[in-house]
Amino acid sequence: MLKPQIDVYMACDRPFEEAETVLFGAPFDSTTSNRPGTRFGPAALRRESYGLETYSPYQDRDLGDIAVMDAGDLELPMGSSQLALEAIEAQAAEILQAGKRPFLIGGEHLVTLGAFRAALQKYPDIALIHFDAHTDLRQEYLGVELSHACVIRRCWDLIGDGRIFQFGIRSGDRSEWLWGREHVFCHPFDLDGVETCLEQLGNKPIYFTVDLDVMDPSVFPGTGTPEPGGVSFEALRRAVTAVCGRGNVVACDVNELSPHYDPSGASSAAAAKIVREMLLALPAGR
Repeated sequence: MLKPQIDVYMACDRPFEEAETVLFGAPFDSTTSNRPGTRFGPAALRRESYGLETYSPYQDRDLGDIAVMDAGDLELPMGSSQLALEAIEAQAAEILQAGKRPFLIGGEHLVTLGAFRAALQKYPDIALIHFDAHTDLRQEYLGVELSHACVIRRCWDLIGDGRIFQFGIRSGDRSEWLWGREHVFCHPFDLDGVETCLEQLGNKPIYFTVDLDVMDPSVFPGTGTPEPGGVSFEALRRAVTAVCGRGNVVACDVNELSPHYDPSGASSAAAAKIVREMLLALPAGR
C-alpha cells in the first residue's frame, strides 16, 4: 500500500484509499542525449507548485476538491535503464490494479515506457497521444534501444500501427520522419487536430504523454533538448485540458523539465501549472 508523504505537489495529500489519481515521480535521466538534469524535475515541479493557487480560473475548479495523492519519487538505479523501467512499471501497475489512475512526473522521456507497459497490461486496446518537439521514433540512438530518443518507437513495438497520435513534432532524423509516415499519425509543428483525434478515439482508453519541450524555448527554456519553433503555454494548456477532459485518459505523464537551465524558475512554474490543469480536467470515477 502506498503511503502519503509530507513534501507533496500542492493539495495532493489524500490517502491512497481515497485517491482517484496518484502522482509519482521518476527522477531518471541516464539516457539524456544533450543536457542532463531532468532527474531534478519532479522535486522542482513540486517546489514551484507552492507558489501557485490550487484554484484554476480557466476551469473554475480547485485541487482541494478532488482526490489526488502524491506518492513521492521512486528511488531509481541510475546505471540501469531496464531496472528503472521495471520499478516504474511496478509502481504504475500497483496504482492501476487498485482502480486508480497513475500520473507520472519525469525525468527524461524514457520513463514513459515503464508506465505505458503497465497501462497496456490492463488496457490491451490502449491508444497513445504524444505531445513533443521530437519524434522519439529512432530504432536506436548510438547503439542503445532504451533511450529517450527511442521511447515512442518502443511503445510502437508493443501496440503497432494506428494507435499512436503525435502532435507538435518539429525535430527528428530523416529516417524517423520517413518511418513515422507509414506507422503513426503525426501532426507536426502545432497542436491543431487534437479535437479530431479525440472524436476518432471516442471512449477508447488513452495513455497521454506530454514532453514539455513541445513548448517554445522562449517560453520553456528549462529543458535538456530545447527546440525553437514550439507552441505557447496557452496553446499547450488548452490542448492538455481537451485531452484530459474529453478523452478516456487512464494513465498519463509529464516529463523533460530540467530546472537548472532556467534559474528564474519560470519553466518549473509552467510545468507545475500544466500538471494542475491536467489534474483538474481529468474526470473522477474512472
